[in-house]
Amino acid sequence: MVNLSQSPFHLTQEQSEFVTQTVTNLTLDEKIGQLFFVIGQDENLETFIETYKPGGMMYRPGLAASIKKNIQTIQKHTNIPLFFAANLESGGNGIISEGTWLGNPLQMAATDDTESAYQLGKVASYEANQVGCNMSFSPIVDIDYNFRNPITNTRTFGSDPNRVLRMAQAQARGLEENHVIPVIKHFPGDGVDERDQHLLSSINSLSADDWSTTYGHIYKTLIDEGAPSVMIGHIYQPAWERKLCPSIDNKDLRPASASKFLIDGLLRSELGFNGLAITDATAMVGYNVIMPREQLLAETINAGIDMILFNKNIDEDYAAIRKAVKTRIISEKRLDEAVTRIIATKVAQRLLTLDNKLGITIPETLALKPEEHAAITAKIAKKSVTLVKDRDKLLPLSPNKTPRIRLVVLGDSDEGGFKEGGKVTDLFKNGLTELGFEVTPYQMDFHEMFEEGVEDLKQKFDLAFYVANVETASNQTTTRLNWIQLMAANAPWFASSLPTVFVSTANPYHLFDVPYLSTFINAYTGTPETVTAVLHKIVGQEDFEGVSPIDPFCGDFLAKL
Repeated sequence: MVNLSQSPFHLTQEQSEFVTQTVTNLTLDEKIGQLFFVIGQDENLETFIETYKPGGMMYRPGLAASIKKNIQTIQKHTNIPLFFAANLESGGNGIISEGTWLGNPLQMAATDDTESAYQLGKVASYEANQVGCNMSFSPIVDIDYNFRNPITNTRTFGSDPNRVLRMAQAQARGLEENHVIPVIKHFPGDGVDERDQHLLSSINSLSADDWSTTYGHIYKTLIDEGAPSVMIGHIYQPAWERKLCPSIDNKDLRPASASKFLIDGLLRSELGFNGLAITDATAMVGYNVIMPREQLLAETINAGIDMILFNKNIDEDYAAIRKAVKTRIISEKRLDEAVTRIIATKVAQRLLTLDNKLGITIPETLALKPEEHAAITAKIAKKSVTLVKDRDKLLPLSPNKTPRIRLVVLGDSDEGGFKEGGKVTDLFKNGLTELGFEVTPYQMDFHEMFEEGVEDLKQKFDLAFYVANVETASNQTTTRLNWIQLMAANAPWFASSLPTVFVSTANPYHLFDVPYLSTFINAYTGTPETVTAVLHKIVGQEDFEGVSPIDPFCGDFLAKL
């Protein structure tokens, strides 16, 4: 069974006995309920809790007052306090609509200062704490090795494992400062493949040795420092499965979310992780294609994972686990081991007191500190914006030198899943206008499309200013620059004749699609503070301070010219 006196629990004898007794006193249905980390509910809260008795709940962003009311209602109604989690990857906006969008992790990395990552954790956890959110599905410790990966990208701290580790350590410290539990993810590590585990089981194809010196080093260090929880991805790591079982056939390889070799073998035995293991969302295609779901849920628990995130059909999933326990596919010992880790984590993290109460109180009054947190956001923005290249020395811009600007903004739509949603068109248009430029937003005109030549453009404009606010998002196969299909009319075909500046406020790899451009800037996140920092820098009011945490040239010699 689990040694509760060891890391990451460090429980006293009294606390350990309390955990053991609590698990013993739970009914079978209550134990099964603890295994499930369900999606946030807004209606019939008491009935839902009575019916399913879940161990955790994850909310998507909503109004603070509503989220807080729901969490308070549930915590008062349950016998065992729940984990309440959110994706606090970029700030408190991961849990509440009014929360601070501090910036994506890659923007923190671009400051090359761990203070930025610490503030990311601290601000996010402070705002989460205001509404009762006690767990963060971050830091992300994936390594952005493959620029074609459509999901890691700005969600990571970059392609340098040492920087990823330093930033993750700092973010976790900030989260813990306000009693929010960090969950490091996505084991065994995303960013090698160019595919999205939301859509299929992806592959970490590093050799066992290479994995151990990169991803493994990060996980081992954080585990040794007491990381309380790890999120398990729907990601294969074939080299380590083969190392642990040399005779294994390819058909028997499994993503980590169903692999006993990768969880009990690699994560727990090799890396020494004794804490709480949670799957990534099991609604993902990458999970459901492994094997029939009823069988898969039992395989997940038997692999050494303790909690199942989300459901397809909650009644079917509960019934599948109940059947697996009744038929001893999941042993009573394994069930109790998982529940013990869940209860022990709640005790160790002060969610559950020895008198069966919620240990961390939810503030009575919201106090979100918007001005203070906006100042932190602005400071990070100032340090992160990165000048990738300025071959023709177009910078600094000046209304005296290039007064008339054609502004072309790509992206900036409401389409797509759980994007951050920052729109930048008006921010750039108004900001450039205030700096004294005459700004004309690009408007597609099919008549002009085939009549507009270089000289026409030069008579109307002195400079083309491109902004790509094309955010990566889950469930998209690729995220690249997409032009108007008819003749790519909005592409910078004129760049060798008309000075052109390109700014990316999201994906840092767009230079791969426009390698011929002279001037390219990465801003990483489309916050208003970041746009302001870009504007200050392009006119020479501030220096560019950012240090690229990835290779923005994507290994392309043309992009470096």
